[in-house]
Amino acid sequence: MKLISTYLGGMVGLWLTGCSPYFHQPFSTERARLGAEVNGNQEMRNLPAAKLRTVVAVYKFRDQTGQYKPQTNGSSFSTAITQGTTTILLRALEESGWFDPIERENLGNLLNERKIIRSTRAEFTEQTGVKQPVLPPLLFAGTMLEGGIISYDANMLTGGAGLRYFGAGASGQYRQDRVTVYLRAISTSNGRILKTVYTSKTILSQQVDASLFRFVNFKRLLETETGFTYNEPSEMAVKEAIEKAVQALIYEGMLDGLWLPKDSTELKGSKMLQYVQEREYGKHYDVLGRQVMQRQAALGLTLTAGAQRYAGDYASPQTRPVIHGMLSYQLPGGRWSPFIAGGQGRLSTERFFNQRFYYAEAGIQTRLLPTDRFTPYLMAAAGATIRASGQVPSRADQPRIVPHVTIGAGLEYQVNARVSVTGGLDGRLFLRDDIDGANVGRYNDNTAAVRIGLVYQIHTKMRSASVSK
Repeated sequence: MKLISTYLGGMVGLWLTGCSPYFHQPFSTERARLGAEVNGNQEMRNLPAAKLRTVVAVYKFRDQTGQYKPQTNGSSFSTAITQGTTTILLRALEESGWFDPIERENLGNLLNERKIIRSTRAEFTEQTGVKQPVLPPLLFAGTMLEGGIISYDANMLTGGAGLRYFGAGASGQYRQDRVTVYLRAISTSNGRILKTVYTSKTILSQQVDASLFRFVNFKRLLETETGFTYNEPSEMAVKEAIEKAVQALIYEGMLDGLWLPKDSTELKGSKMLQYVQEREYGKHYDVLGRQVMQRQAALGLTLTAGAQRYAGDYASPQTRPVIHGMLSYQLPGGRWSPFIAGGQGRLSTERFFNQRFYYAEAGIQTRLLPTDRFTPYLMAAAGATIRASGQVPSRADQPRIVPHVTIGAGLEYQVNARVSVTGGLDGRLFLRDDIDGANVGRYNDNTAAVRIGLVYQIHTKMRSASVSK
């Protein structure tokens, strides 16, 4: 019963903390209502006012991916992207306050209707003798907008987790897709492409479930399960991406002088500054939102401290402090860094052995994710350990300098262009078995250490994003 209470309490906590869709389950039919607006729509309403509205024509703005809706089993003939993207773009242009969109998608229908109007008026004039007004000409556009949905990446990021114990368990899964929109403005007078922008939006799908199947008493079986699935509407994601593209086109046009705001101070105002910062942000972050570090050749100084533990021929080893310094040269790209290093520490046991050692070594370090701010690394080195004064059993043939090899792994986090925090584990294997004064057993003496410290770039040309996410 204690296990069941713990499980039920944890399940309730799970729903209360992160599963808001669980409390919005539909239990009855709903009446039709106005369409929901996405978060980006508020930014559309807060755009700077335009000095003059630009007449634009949109013929086709369609899904160019050819993607079908992904399914776990079998195939689907439903498209992954809505086919009404032209209508979404026209509404975004209208709501921006910067453009006057004119009908071009179904131009044939419009021209046929105008023919019907002219024919009807001509017949009315012929029958009654009352002259009818001439139908005004169609508007023409000085700018034409083209583009479309050019990419739909399904299962760009997937994952999940679960736990089950004696019939009780819970699990969760997620999937992230990505849709990309390109939009370009074209001058109808000479055909020159004035500006091209592109935006992207992720589409999230989540599934969480929990169940319990357990005998609580003799002939008493408890079985329960619950869960929910949430799929972000792809139409809303496409709508947000298109509206973001319209915003980008407006700001880019303002920067290039294609169209001007009503208030000239908006060219250097807070809204323009925010857009420029967001554009610069995109240059230094990948599609997953990770900052891309452009590491150049640099000289680095590392200082770390930690603890090491001796493993050798004596029992009851002790954990003692160790300090370590390293001078490295970061090669262009940041993946490889040859280094020289040195340090000192004490190896000891509860009895018989207690001595200070100094060591020096040279090796190479490699970052597994050199373009990431947070990256794991591996290192390998070879060097020598020098015995200092201390309590150690002496032997006539015991050398004062013992060669060793070192391997290690750790993590590094780039705080800014010059300072990093690093921490890791390393093991040092001595190439002789008598560093502790004894030569017993099949394996050589060795140590294991854990260290943490700082890396300072003495000279660096690394470029990174200067805006915050």
